[in-house]
Amino acid sequence: MKIARFEKVSKNRFLEDLSASGFEDTIEYEDILLPQRATSGSAGYDFYSPVQVLLKPGESCRIPSGIRCQIDQEYVLQLYPRSSLGFKYRMRLLNTVGIIDSDYYNADNEGHIIVGVVNEGDRELLIRKNDRFVQGVFYRYYLAEEEENSRERHGGFGSTD
Repeated sequence: MKIARFEKVSKNRFLEDLSASGFEDTIEYEDILLPQRATSGSAGYDFYSPVQVLLKPGESCRIPSGIRCQIDQEYVLQLYPRSSLGFKYRMRLLNTVGIIDSDYYNADNEGHIIVGVVNEGDRELLIRKNDRFVQGVFYRYYLAEEEENSRERHGGFGSTD
């Protein structure tokens, strides 16, 4: 059963978020890779970094993925560090687990998935361009009987608080 579709955000959106995250706009939009599963048995879709990042111990940054995801209602995409980066470098997501709701696709920022990472280890962490750095897993969620929420999302990252 297929419940989602990955696609690129617009070139303008990507370049705007790239600049806001402190990266040069010399990154080629055409080089952005869509998330993929490594094997037929993989639960997670690997996200590829469109930029090279060098994080010293204790440093963090936001990586604009260039990706958005159209997800059926009642499903959510959760992002986690790739296991190898967590074990070897203690790389963590700034928000622990990234939650991409189905209505995020229609947000003002085009649903651009921006991933905050931190190096909590004791050595430098190098994420090269096109390295797999996080993985996304789809989950079905359920609503409580008392649920009566009709609000709509308008903003992007962190917009519901």
